[in-house]
Amino acid sequence: MNVRLSWIGVFLLFVGCQADAPNPPVEAKVETPAVRGEYLVTVLACGDCHTPFKMGANGPEPDVTRLLSGHPEGMTMPPVPTLPEPWLWVGAATNTAYAGPWGVTYAPNLTPEQVTGLGIWTEEMFVGAMRTGKHMATSRTIMPPMPWHAYSKLPDEDLKAIFAYLRSVPPIRNQAPDYQPPAP
Repeated sequence: MNVRLSWIGVFLLFVGCQADAPNPPVEAKVETPAVRGEYLVTVLACGDCHTPFKMGANGPEPDVTRLLSGHPEGMTMPPVPTLPEPWLWVGAATNTAYAGPWGVTYAPNLTPEQVTGLGIWTEEMFVGAMRTGKHMATSRTIMPPMPWHAYSKLPDEDLKAIFAYLRSVPPIRNQAPDYQPPAP
């Protein structure tokens, strides 16, 4: 019986190897920091939270006309609801606002717009914010669900490339609402 199972295993291995395998990932061609940054922003899914969703023909989809502009200005969320177990947090239909035990957070504008985006930020501020989890590297704590803990592990070269790319996208004036702490 062991011999028969071995032959079956070899057959399945052979058949599996003959199946159409997915294409291997394409190696990123890095020519400039901004190109590397665009690649990183894409694979790290920054747009999933910082680009508002809109309803498309097949359901929610990113609104690319508001690429990386954060939660829509003027769309304040209600107070944090009481969530029964096992729920921990809820998100807005725009996929740019989240409520949980930490309060309500809104994805900020990452475009280089001077007043409402990252326009006045320096590269050092951006890298520092990703390293420390502090807005502008010095002020309020960056709240969930922003995975700054994971991004803090990126080398400086990658964080600087992300910043270079964010400086290259079209500026969009959009003041995301301020963080709302939980009720006492």
